[in-house]
Amino acid sequence: MSAVGALGRSVRRFGSNAAKAAAIMRDDGPLVLAQRATRFAYTRLDAGVLAEPLRDADIADSTLLDLPVPDTRPQRPSPLRIGWVTIPPSPGSGGHTTLFRMVEALEQAGHTCELYLYDRYGGDLRQQERVIRQWWPGLRAGVHDAADGIAGVDAVVASSWDTAHIVAKRSAAPMRRLYFIQDYEPFFYARGSMYSLAEDTYRFGFRCIALGDMVGDLLRSEVGVEADVTEFGCDTSVYRLLPERRRTGVVLYARPAIPRRGYWLARLALERFHELRPDVDIHLYGERVKGLTFPAIQHGRLTPAELNELYNESVAGLAMSFTNISLVAEEMLAAGTIPIVNDSPHSRADLVNEHVAWATPTPQGIAAALAEAVARPDIDTRAAAAAQSVRRFGWSRAQADVVRIVEHEVYGS
Repeated sequence: MSAVGALGRSVRRFGSNAAKAAAIMRDDGPLVLAQRATRFAYTRLDAGVLAEPLRDADIADSTLLDLPVPDTRPQRPSPLRIGWVTIPPSPGSGGHTTLFRMVEALEQAGHTCELYLYDRYGGDLRQQERVIRQWWPGLRAGVHDAADGIAGVDAVVASSWDTAHIVAKRSAAPMRRLYFIQDYEPFFYARGSMYSLAEDTYRFGFRCIALGDMVGDLLRSEVGVEADVTEFGCDTSVYRLLPERRRTGVVLYARPAIPRRGYWLARLALERFHELRPDVDIHLYGERVKGLTFPAIQHGRLTPAELNELYNESVAGLAMSFTNISLVAEEMLAAGTIPIVNDSPHSRADLVNEHVAWATPTPQGIAAALAEAVARPDIDTRAAAAAQSVRRFGWSRAQADVVRIVEHEVYGS
């Protein structure tokens, strides 16, 4: 009751200034008034702690770790039991899709895999498993609560900085420990506590598998850690050209709550683009967003097949990412959509393709790149060339690398 009472007092205190509330209502509307009241209550209740992805007791310290490994190694080709620690996935999560491709590869190699889900707030494990079975039906892995501990496996693989802490704290038995790293995650935060806690995981002594050269280079330059590096893939069985499609619009993957996806900058760019080309449809998928100042067709969450249909109707799309390159860029290319990508050395490290439109990361720079893409007379020819330029081996090389690295770590040379 105390928390509920504090919330009520905060909202009443905000609303007690009737003149201020009336001015906000008049100038910005009821949505902004509600947002301001919510933010006031958020600050008064110190709700920012909810963004901390770990309980204090689950934080490990690289200077104190002494994790046991087995005295002997199993003999090839005896099958292994591999644990994978991850946060519960939302439907269609791209990062989980990539991770689960690696899990499936180990399963196809004859090994048994187990998923350990870490939920900071103790969600319903059965519901979380239902999401996994529905969206990733190829997985055979068992699903467990990481809070119960990690045991009975030959090796365990962390999949993010917070799960690396869980591996360090909850795998007391002897086992091999690895770390599948899809991005340099300290960059997700301002310099501070979470930046440092994320960075420290690379010093835990786990064998690191970096997805792409950008991650591998940063692990070396920022932390002094050498990693096994594998490469990005693209599922060209899903993302591909479809016959007799007319391309008329542009598309954005909208993730307002994920700063590295650059939604604010993309929204400002689309406002300017609409001023330049009001005749071109703007499509948004991912999250349905509010407060747009331009007309947009909002699709919400799409399956990969539905997304490929949308790409095949689009001339160009915004593939924004301010850390590791987004998988969206190459998936767009495979479907013949020209990706507009914020220019940076990090983005260019793993996306080498002449059909990418690199844009200065400003509203005008991005809008101009979009306008140039839709103004070209050779849209269909360029779409076909872009699709042809995408590597055709899918994720098979990354999967083979991960199988080889995990087996080497457990079996030895």
